Amino acid sequence: MAADQRMKQVLDAQDGLYTLVLKHSDGTYEPRVIGSIVEYLYAPDDPEAVVEKMAAESTRIVSLTITESGYNVSDLTGEFDVNNPAVVADLEPGSVLRTTFGLVTEALRRRRMRGLRPFTIMSCDNLQDNGYRSKRVFTAFARLRDPELGDWVEREARFPNSMVDRITPVTTDGDRAEISERFGIEDRWPVVCEPTPSGCSRTPSRPDGRHTSRPGYRWWTMSSPTS
Repeated sequence: MAADQRMKQVLDAQDGLYTLVLKHSDGTYEPRVIGSIVEYLYAPDDPEAVVEKMAAESTRIVSLTITESGYNVSDLTGEFDVNNPAVVADLEPGSVLRTTFGLVTEALRRRRMRGLRPFTIMSCDNLQDNGYRSKRVFTAFARLRDPELGDWVEREARFPNSMVDRITPVTTDGDRAEISERFGIEDRWPVVCEPTPSGCSRTPSRPDGRHTSRPGYRWWTMSSPTS
């Protein structure tokens, strides 16, 4: 997407730094410079670099924020749409990978060939049972590439159901101007949001069974009426 490419250009120019501004209910603003981004890879520019980064042993979690339509589920069948032209193109031998499924599955294939465990695929989209949905579609694509790979992904990979509760609007020119005026910070890609992030995970996202968390975040274990 064009916005993603612009974001990469901005963050590269800012050494990966951006301003997080919390808007509190009492009208106060709390700015903080975030330095957690150490590298920004843009898949359309260099899909091989993205695949190899995910395939590296040091990668433990690949998170997704691709919206509901990004899961490529057919409105007619409720199953993975194998006729999507982008999916068909990614399944061609030697193709330049363009879809989320193609990139992630190729990284998983390389890890399997290297004797590595699969990384956890964690959907952060606000969808019910997003982990179950992720498992269905990625397993389906992997089986189209190689049935044995699909079985391995289904058996070994973790797809936790999750929910992240934080309203974060799209950054606007008004946000940029306000941050410059209020704090004297010239940031071309600030993030303005409400405080108190929280999340839920039904399946542990680490092999040792513990949740990945950090101070200031609240996590709960989800349950369903039948669990």
